[in-house]
Order: sequence, then structure tokens, then C-alpha cells
Amino acid sequence: MGLNPQLNPRSSLAAPSAEALAHSARVAAHIRGAIERAGGWIGFDRYMELALYAPGFGYYAAGTRKFGDAASGGDFVTAPEISPLFARSLANQVVQAFDHCAPHVLEFGAGSGALARDLLDALAQLGARDVRYAIVELSADLRERQLATLAGRGVEWLTAPPARFDGVVIANEVLDVMPVQLFVKREGRVQERGVTTIDGDRLVLAEAPAGRELATAVAAIEAEVGALPDGYGSEVGLIARAWVASLADWLARGVALLIDYGFPRREYYHPQRLMGTLMCHYRHHAHADPLWLPGLNDITAHVDFSALADAAHSAGLSMLGYTSQAHFLLNCGLADLLQADHTHARANEAHRLISEAEMGELVKVLALGRAVDAPLIGFARGDRAHRL
Repeated sequence: MGLNPQLNPRSSLAAPSAEALAHSARVAAHIRGAIERAGGWIGFDRYMELALYAPGFGYYAAGTRKFGDAASGGDFVTAPEISPLFARSLANQVVQAFDHCAPHVLEFGAGSGALARDLLDALAQLGARDVRYAIVELSADLRERQLATLAGRGVEWLTAPPARFDGVVIANEVLDVMPVQLFVKREGRVQERGVTTIDGDRLVLAEAPAGRELATAVAAIEAEVGALPDGYGSEVGLIARAWVASLADWLARGVALLIDYGFPRREYYHPQRLMGTLMCHYRHHAHADPLWLPGLNDITAHVDFSALADAAHSAGLSMLGYTSQAHFLLNCGLADLLQADHTHARANEAHRLISEAEMGELVKVLALGRAVDAPLIGFARGDRAHRL
């Protein structure tokens, strides 16, 4: 998440408030307790889970502001916060999908609620006025913000997906904050990176021999991209793969639109991408130290879309398209929408959404589905499914 970040937050940011520092200290203590109970070391995926989601402590579970510009105290912005053009374009794809499934939308991780608000408005303008909209949100803090944004709109909040769903699923910048395992190649062997403590309380990264599941995943990567060089480090998103596979358990009919930063496997694990994609965000500054101020930083990793496509196929879902955010939004009518609502500000917003230097190329859109065989408009031009 986040755009145009600076890579060294310590050099240019004012010190966090005393309250924020106290909160981070509590999060660190909570993590140290988990490390001690685990025998002195936890995998990075466990650390990321605690730092982001530990009830009452984690970044997404506590009261810190996440979404918004720097002036508002946010750490990053997502496409819905940048411009309503994102939701208005997406609405054209959703309406087309409604021709093949029920007029229901299920959004995961709705952030500030901006996407739901603007999408419901756009769907109504397109004549889809009886849409049922539900949000799966685990963060009580974010749910309260969404309730304020969406008051009176008939939105339903869930803590888990329904047993059976017929409609359109949307996950915008959700998969990149699911915990990942870190690995590094050492003399031909796979090591897992995790977190331990030194000097009694300082959190540091430490390596241990990879377990069978991680080692098998890395072997599968190397079988496709070739042997990774000694010292090569990256991530494996086993939780994201499992989440995609779980769609098959409850998506009875419809389309799932997964929108996130990421690459196909051959680009993700390119030999020149020596240190992976792990990135943290704090006050619109990006940095690569996930142990700095735990609980105050977002932690993300790009998505291996080939792995998601494989997981979906194995679970019985169909791949309906894969392309860049720029192609997807333009296919869905962004240019026409901009022409109808053209201002200098709107033009700047559109540029941020589709420019290769901003989000246009870095963010991809993967469409999965069941019992939907019609071509989707969002992938009419520039479909890259063959690259997965």
C-alpha cells in the first residue's frame, strides 16, 4: 500500500508521540511473550500476524489511523481514497457480472468504507438499486469507521464469509497484508527467517531450517524459475493461497475480483529481485524494517498471482482474467467517466490510478469465478492470463 514513499522514515519524520511509543512498546512486549512461549523464535508469518492483527495490540486491531493522506495522519492511501473514479469504473464490471449472478456484493477488508460508499452510489446510477452489500471486517476499529461512512446505506457487517454466496466478491489491497513466510537460500538449503530477541528485549531477525511446507513451496518455485542463487531471500504467501482456495467452499456462483500489488511467479522470483518485496509504511514513508515500531507500521508483501491462480484452479474455480489496474479501469470505462466529470483534480486522480509510475502497472486485477463463462469487460484488452 502507499504511493511515492520515501525509504528512510527515521531521517525525515518527527518522533512518534509518547502515546504512540507507549503503544508500540506494549506491542513489542506482547510479541516478546509469544517468542518466549514458542521457545525463543517465531516464524516471520507469526510475527506479522501479531504486529498487524493481535487483538487490542496489532496495527489493524488498535486505534491508530491507517487510511488517509499524511495531513490527516494516515500511513497510506488506496485507490478508493485517491478518486471516486476507481469505484465508478469498477461498478461497470460489477453490473456486467450481475447479469450472471445475484446482485450481491461481498467486500473483504473495506478500509475506510470509501469503496463501498462510492460503489453503491455508482451502482444506483447504473440502475442497480436493490444491491445487497456486505463487508467482512475483522478490525473493530475499522468497522466503526466504516459504520460512520456508510450509515443509512443498509450495509451488513460479517466476521466471516457466509456458508454460501452468490454474487460479486471484492478484495482490494487485502491479500498483500496477509502474513507471509520469509525464506533465504544458504549453501543450497532453504532457511526460514523469523524473529527472536537479544539483550533481553531487542527484536531481531534470525534464521532456522525451513519446515517441510515452506521447503516444498520454494522447491516448486525453483522448478519453474530455476535455482535461486545463494543469499537470495523472498517471501511465500501460503495464507493468501489458502484464502483463495477457501473461496471454492462458499462461492456458489459469481465473480471474485482480487486487486493488489503483485507479479506472476517468474517476475516475482526473478534472480535480480534478491530481497523480495516486503515493505512497511509509516506516515506515507516506506521502509524495509518490519521490526521498527511494531504496531505503528503497516507491513505488506506483494502477491504471487501465479500461486493464487494455481490455488483457485486446484479448488475448482475458473480464472476469468488477469491484467494491470490500468488496463482493467480503462476497459471498464474510466476514460469516458473522466470526460463526463473532467476537472484538473479529476485528471490528476486518474493519472495516479493508471500511470505506470504510480499504481497503473504495479497493481494487478485477478478475476476468479464459478458458473460464470461470459467474458468480463475489465479484461477485454490487455488480458495477461497466459503469463500466469
